[in-house]
Amino acid sequence: MDDSDIQAFWNAHPCGDSLVGGLARYGADYQAFFSTYDAFRYRSEHHILQCLDQIPFAGKQVLEIGLGQGSDSEQIIRRGADWSGLDLSDEAVTRVKARLALHSLPFSSLLQGSVLDIPFPAKTFDIVFSHGVLHHVPSITRAQRELHRVLKPSGELVVMLYAKRSLNYLISIAVLRRMALLILYYSRLDPGGICHQHLRNARATGLFQYLRLSSFIHRNTDGPLNPYSKVYDLAEVRKDFPGFAIVRSYKRFMHAPPLPVRWLPLQRLLGWHLWVHMKPV
Repeated sequence: MDDSDIQAFWNAHPCGDSLVGGLARYGADYQAFFSTYDAFRYRSEHHILQCLDQIPFAGKQVLEIGLGQGSDSEQIIRRGADWSGLDLSDEAVTRVKARLALHSLPFSSLLQGSVLDIPFPAKTFDIVFSHGVLHHVPSITRAQRELHRVLKPSGELVVMLYAKRSLNYLISIAVLRRMALLILYYSRLDPGGICHQHLRNARATGLFQYLRLSSFIHRNTDGPLNPYSKVYDLAEVRKDFPGFAIVRSYKRFMHAPPLPVRWLPLQRLLGWHLWVHMKPV
């Protein structure tokens, strides 16, 4: 597992693209794609805008690691940040450049590159922000050293990581989805779609090897072809980010497919998104 595997996956499967039918469906109409995507994102994950409002971006030098479709990038710039962006995927950089040009949004820098070798000088940024990205980095301790290097001593690292103590991980992924795959495998049923790819994965690697949580988690966060994912509690955050001290943390987003749990008022306890604010030490 290295950067090239992860880069190839995200180039081929741009983050969030399939949720609104894919950019190709919109032809050359970037505006229609971005508008549809943003509406979907902030309707289904409306907590993101509230969380962004809690971060003092105005007048700050901000680096965003991992850009997706650039929705949060636009929100951060509109909140007054002097924004720079970095993404491992060429496709993400191309799309975010198109978004910022289309909306005439100012920015400092937008680069393709790795969090393992951040192409900025030491002590450049007041805030480094990364939503849903660092849990896809196998060499996370190396990455956190780079994040520490580019942050000013008084700076802040704000990350969203998948939560280990969540309904999605503890029940949906660890129990229900593994049971469902076991039943499909031995019944020789193949309903197609995402289940078909899981069955192919299980046959290729061996069913019980595939069902080990250390393997199964990779294929159950961002699609069954996703090469790497990790889930976190605060103890794991402290272990993987030794150069930082946790200032505050909170969970958001009730999400545990196939369970219909969005309505449950339990996100602060069992939410899938663990937001962590950290200071360099």
